[in-house]
Amino acid sequence: MSERVLITGASGFVGYHLIAEALKNNLEVIAAIRRSSKIDHLKDFDIQYCCPDFTSVEALKAELEKHQFAYIIHAAGITAAKNEQEYNIVNAQYTYNLALAASQANISLKKFVFLGSLAAMGPLPTTEGVITENTRAAPVTAYGKSKLLAEQMLAPLTSLPLIILRPTAVYGPRDEGIFIILKTFAKGFEPYIGKAPQQLSFVYVKDLAALTVRALQSDIVQKTYNVSDGKAYDRYELARLTKQILNKRTLKIHLPVPAIRVLAGIMERLYAKSDKSPALNIEKLNELTAANWICSVDKANRDLNYLPKYDLEHGLTESLQWYKLNHLL
Repeated sequence: MSERVLITGASGFVGYHLIAEALKNNLEVIAAIRRSSKIDHLKDFDIQYCCPDFTSVEALKAELEKHQFAYIIHAAGITAAKNEQEYNIVNAQYTYNLALAASQANISLKKFVFLGSLAAMGPLPTTEGVITENTRAAPVTAYGKSKLLAEQMLAPLTSLPLIILRPTAVYGPRDEGIFIILKTFAKGFEPYIGKAPQQLSFVYVKDLAALTVRALQSDIVQKTYNVSDGKAYDRYELARLTKQILNKRTLKIHLPVPAIRVLAGIMERLYAKSDKSPALNIEKLNELTAANWICSVDKANRDLNYLPKYDLEHGLTESLQWYKLNHLL
């Protein structure tokens, strides 16, 4: 009989690949979704669905006991919100509610894996050095602060068989975030904010999914791991590889930081009374122009036998093929 795993955020980009990897490892998947979630892209998976109430610990306990989960992968969250409070409620409080319910429920839980974010650590101020698990956290966005808050709220739950993974920028088939940048390159436009050197890191979604499911089987608990492909990339490498793979040429433009900062401020004011958040604000600008997002994965290598299969060139090649096959490029 297959062991049962709850995957939250299942209808999202990362969630899709978590489901695929869990099924590949003979786990029975219950996909946690919102009632409003679009799930047409999941129709070929042999899975069940649930719609948990993350506002209620008691309701979550009942849901967990109903299905008797052996594992939980918590990947649900938001990357865009109107204000800091909304980030904190969804990314931190709801995470805590689920974890507390899991620690109190009458289930034989073997592992709870929380997908945090490297944004919780924040970038380094110079291009020297790498972010480790012992680096002092200094998030530069409300999103990053909410993911750090989630970690801090989970800390007292010492009986929970918890592993926290902090992935850097995740890309791959079905992604919409980095895909916007790739599509811009494909159209022949290569914009940058400022000219200062930057060190960036990436992780291919299939490597992240494989590590997450492998972590379920690990004996390790109550530890946190940074996750990337283990390599460092300068700010131009994403465009260089995209152009090479697609055989495209681009017009490279460096936009002045002060002008973009003014634009970000204007967008913040324009959206002040809107229910939506702007695509660019001052916080996001700070994240986009940060000097160093390189992280060490030595700890994950050592403890979880994390050996990523995809560097940026390999991952982009597979991703761009998928986008072209699905008529998105």
